[in-house]
Amino acid sequence: MKINNTIKQTRTAIEAGETSCSELVQHYIKQINNNTHLNAFIEVFNDESIARAAEIDIKIKNKIAGKLAGLVIGIKDNICYKGHAVQAASKALEKFISVYSSTVVERLLAEDAIIIGRLNCDEFAMGSSNENSVYGIVKNPLDVKCVPGGSSGGSAAAVAAGLCHAALGTDTGGSIRQPASYTGIVGFKPSYGRVSRHGIIAYASSFDQVGPMTKNVADAALIMEVIAGADEYDSTTSHKPISDYSKLLSESKKYKIAFIKECIESEGLNTEVKAKILQHIEELRQQGHTVEQVDFPLLEYLVPSYYMLTTAEASSNLSRYDGIHYGFRSNQAHDLESTYKKSRTEGFGKEVKRRIMLGTFVLSAGYYDAYYAKAQKVRRLIKNSTIDILNKYDFILTPTTSNAAFKIGQKTANPIEMYLEDIYTVQANLVGMPAISLPAGTNSAGLPFGIQFMANAFEEEKLLAFANSFEANNNG
Repeated sequence: MKINNTIKQTRTAIEAGETSCSELVQHYIKQINNNTHLNAFIEVFNDESIARAAEIDIKIKNKIAGKLAGLVIGIKDNICYKGHAVQAASKALEKFISVYSSTVVERLLAEDAIIIGRLNCDEFAMGSSNENSVYGIVKNPLDVKCVPGGSSGGSAAAVAAGLCHAALGTDTGGSIRQPASYTGIVGFKPSYGRVSRHGIIAYASSFDQVGPMTKNVADAALIMEVIAGADEYDSTTSHKPISDYSKLLSESKKYKIAFIKECIESEGLNTEVKAKILQHIEELRQQGHTVEQVDFPLLEYLVPSYYMLTTAEASSNLSRYDGIHYGFRSNQAHDLESTYKKSRTEGFGKEVKRRIMLGTFVLSAGYYDAYYAKAQKVRRLIKNSTIDILNKYDFILTPTTSNAAFKIGQKTANPIEMYLEDIYTVQANLVGMPAISLPAGTNSAGLPFGIQFMANAFEEEKLLAFANSFEANNNG
């Protein structure tokens, strides 16, 4: 039984009687049990996934199964699934059971995907290393002394370790692509508004997007085909038509690609990563693509503006976790004021509290114009500059991360150093454009790192087709 096939290949094998959904689920449950040291899964839906697999095997036999039949997928612990716990890896949502399913979950289930469990993450999706979880640190399956990246670290580790076929993550500033880079998998962030955020526990509402984390581009394209599209429960979703992404991957065109000079020349870029990125640039040219250097002088403003804006939105979004309506309530509370103070103090972790305080500060009366309003203006400048580049080029190429995965505990004492891990990924979220991280190579220690491509808004079809070509040329 081959496990690392694409979803379509797996389905073909099931239809040929070579395996079954039931066998696949049993295999993944065994793998999860054998790899509990990674701490990737918070909860495994053992009985439920086994029963669902049996039902889908019958549907496949009767030729009435959906396009994701055969897919065993995990979901990040900030994605709601009716009747199941969802906690955003926080004490603040202790014992909370979702009363409805997110739109992405409903769409996966409608096409007969099997959701095998929920995956660990940084608390409220705030972090770049998956060290900020009430459930403990997730370990990188390629080197357990290293982080898997964050905030979708559990999703990345599970896919990389073969604990599920694919996973859903969320990406606010790189939380799909950065852990994909650190674990050597594919991470895709759609355009803002391409996928519904209904039922996703919010971090920063104008940045958050849901996307797939997979072993290959074909699977990412097929999952995107299912979860994308307008949603009456999310007014920010686009009504632009959705292509059959998975059927359009064979297109082979020559593209114009820009790489940002300031990214490649950054002092913080690891020399091994830089050498490999430059090698890929030359290979793309040899394949007939036009690859040219462009200036982007706003690079140094990406991370500061991102954190000003996202923490402000987090301050607002997380105000609902007050110890009154649902979730954790302190046992030390004795009146209304102490309920608010003690429940939030005890319920939130250190990093979440840091970001709430920063966001509250930048929104405060004396500092709103100096910080939040100015960051909004900078965001517009960044978007305009990015659009200018993408009006002339099909894609923007950068490293996904400046290094391979770092050691657990290495950067926890310095929040600024940790925040700079997002320097290459936050641009796509600031401007709302699709971006993908693809495996680019490994360093001298054998740890992987990624290369990132960004396209103009709602050009997922073109980006996925190019990514598939890039993947084929580098796997061949």
